[in-house]
Amino acid sequence: MRQGSDLKGRVALVTGASSGIGRATAIALAAAGARVVVNHRAGGDSQVRAAAVVEDIQRVGGQAVAAAADISREADVEHLFGEAVRHFGRLDILVNNAGIEHPSPIADMTLADWRRVIDVNLTGHFLCARAAARAFETQPADPARQGLAQGNILFISSVHEVIPWAFQVNYAASKGGVSLLMKSLAQELAPARIRVNSIAPGAIRTAINRPAWDTPDSLANLLKLIPYGRIGEPEDVAQAAVWLASDASDYVTGTTLFVDGGMTLYPEFRGAG
Repeated sequence: MRQGSDLKGRVALVTGASSGIGRATAIALAAAGARVVVNHRAGGDSQVRAAAVVEDIQRVGGQAVAAAADISREADVEHLFGEAVRHFGRLDILVNNAGIEHPSPIADMTLADWRRVIDVNLTGHFLCARAAARAFETQPADPARQGLAQGNILFISSVHEVIPWAFQVNYAASKGGVSLLMKSLAQELAPARIRVNSIAPGAIRTAINRPAWDTPDSLANLLKLIPYGRIGEPEDVAQAAVWLASDASDYVTGTTLFVDGGMTLYPEFRGAG
């Protein structure tokens, strides 16, 4: 019998897990029973925040370890996944969360601006997904999971995989790429019982979105785009991630789950046309 969202005995790696959605997801996966690798950028505040995430998980009886890597670098990714397996013995779940923005009008956008975002948001997600697929396919199958997924890859995308975003063409292009990367991998890996899905968050109360919600006026303008009438919290995405990582969603693959309060319903068109 399936155990719902119980992840006991599973090992999860969450990229960009030192803050925001990644932090909330790492904590939620651990609360569901998973042992968690908390990825972060090397040094500075990111390392300090990742250590705090590990402490938060351990304080309530969970197991976690912090691991530094720049996911846009192939060697870093290979080392990261090797460390995950060396520490916990296997890997069952990848949450491809790390992402950045670098907005600019197209006329002013440099090639470095473009590459900086694509390298993390798309190439980095490819590198991590490839490393996860290799781990899933080479490690011994879990006999207790016969008939269920032997590996699970989850991309954190964005509503901007479908909503165009002026002045953020590098970001929107990266998320559009993630959409077909996810679907193509799901098609390829399903026969190996590896599930691949995405979550596309809308406006979430994280530091990267702070200018859109940190004043009453900016929040009021943002809420005009959200039919549900509130901004999302990182935990909204984290709970969706737990479900997609669990056996409760075992028949779901190749799907994007929009966690956006209805933003992709284009509420500005209400009553028009």
